[in-house]
Amino acid sequence: MPRAILAVLACCSLLACSQAPQRMADGPRRIVSLDYCSDQYVLKFADRKDILALSPESQRRYSYMRAEAVGLPQVRPRTADVLTLQPDLVVRSYGGGPGVESFMETAGVDVVTVNAPDTIEGARAEVLRMGRALGQPAKARALVAEMDRRLAALADRKGAPITTLYMTPGGVTAGEGTLINELIAAAGLENFQDRPGWSALPLERLAYERPDLVAASFFEDEAGYVHNWSAARHPVAQAQLRELPVVSLEGAWTACGGWFLLDAVEALATAAEARR
Repeated sequence: MPRAILAVLACCSLLACSQAPQRMADGPRRIVSLDYCSDQYVLKFADRKDILALSPESQRRYSYMRAEAVGLPQVRPRTADVLTLQPDLVVRSYGGGPGVESFMETAGVDVVTVNAPDTIEGARAEVLRMGRALGQPAKARALVAEMDRRLAALADRKGAPITTLYMTPGGVTAGEGTLINELIAAAGLENFQDRPGWSALPLERLAYERPDLVAASFFEDEAGYVHNWSAARHPVAQAQLRELPVVSLEGAWTACGGWFLLDAVEALATAAEARR
């Protein structure tokens, strides 16, 4: 049996025999987050004093709550490292791998998994669910109410249809059935991409037909480096970025599903107003 697994099992046995951390009636008090998607919810809803550690990605540019993460400890998403902290709750989206929940359960540690919503309504529901899990249901309800107000304000805007092409450095775009398509629609825009799901940029169509606006994602830092093989490097795609109005969608707005999706919707709506 690999040494790493033996170490984890020994740690689980030791923790199971020791006194478990006290759980408070109004929420967990020793919280560890394993990835940057779960970091957002922990930082939003947990009291700072209750956060034992965040993920190593918590202060990266694509982490929406990165400013709030400054000064808090970080832990690698390895079971032995996490159990050493003796948490009473582990929050994760993908961090720790598929086997982490069973290891944590063996050690008597609760795990809450953050879902990846593919609609704004799903993101709204996830905010409410995570707020309850972290002992802050009232704060979550207030946050959802604010989301609803922002969406209602956008729905009141009227104007001529604006077609928008979503573009990534990898040379792909998104159509019907994706969260990106929902964001474009919520901003009152029309998606230029007429194929459902994720697909390569429609270079042939772009050669003779253009959108009114380009929504460029992950072009703002080194994570958005455009590789030589990417369709985003094609002269037709580069012409869109050079000659059309471009709104930059920060990775922190769209990398995980949450209340911060509304920042992307508002940025799209503002760009559309300027275009009109």
